[in-house]
Amino acid sequence: MTIRRSVVVLGPTASGKSDAAMTAAALQPKGSVHVIVADSMQVYKRMDIGTAKPSPADQALIPHHCLDVAEPNDRHTVAHYVENVAAARLAISDADVSELIVGGTGLYVTAIVDGLDMPGEYPEIRAELEANEDTEAMFAQLLALDPEATTKMDPNNRRRLIRALEVCLGSGEKFSSFGEGIGSYSPTSTTLIGLRWDRDVLRARIAQRVNIMMERGLVEEVRALLAEPNGLAFTARQALGYKEMIEHLEGRWSLDEAVAATILRTQQFAIRQDRWFRRDPRIQWVDVHEDPIEEVTPVVAAALE
Repeated sequence: MTIRRSVVVLGPTASGKSDAAMTAAALQPKGSVHVIVADSMQVYKRMDIGTAKPSPADQALIPHHCLDVAEPNDRHTVAHYVENVAAARLAISDADVSELIVGGTGLYVTAIVDGLDMPGEYPEIRAELEANEDTEAMFAQLLALDPEATTKMDPNNRRRLIRALEVCLGSGEKFSSFGEGIGSYSPTSTTLIGLRWDRDVLRARIAQRVNIMMERGLVEEVRALLAEPNGLAFTARQALGYKEMIEHLEGRWSLDEAVAATILRTQQFAIRQDRWFRRDPRIQWVDVHEDPIEEVTPVVAAALE
């Protein structure tokens, strides 16, 4: 399998990476670039507004892969994503074009650039863990079983904690022993380009973005998803904006409280994204001051040529 060029555009949410990537791709000869989306929530169908999914117009202009591959009630894992990427890269290789990987989910970017040795699944153990509401106790358990794994995750990220414990308990191996790509940063032919903003400016951009999502109908989108026969799986319910709007629609929060919580949680998430990416010495950082399209597009376009 041969891919002409491999370029990653990464950065925290609301950094403008998708706009810069799309503009750079559109500057290339028609059909010469495909986009692979590295976003753990854009894989879900009908979750469009809250995930800032590429518009139908963008998807029509540039072929996109790894979008809308799962139902909101599905449990879509990194292992599933790796399968999606394999199929995407085979199509890209057959077409003899370049790949432009765009994302903010660090683990998904790693899965593409460095590869991951995916551990098995243990549904019965996972079910027991999901029934345990004591997240703090689960983190302490993982700390005892696999201290290295705890250094690479948020103590409040139940989904990651459950997955790590599931693997430790089910396989008898440390979760951190899987996926040598994480933290290894081996030489790669892929060019990695990162967008970097002043933190206060990025916080303001996130608040603006959430307000735009509200204007575009995020509440209505979540209401429609909840009304579907099978509802939303645990993972989809935890997505930024969706979790908070569910709290509002189910009567626990006012709309203002839900919006404020979405902004705060997204800002906290952006900090975690930044910390994940900053560890990778291969990333070429572009400091963005005003316009990501104007300031980042030339760098991406040059990498694709």
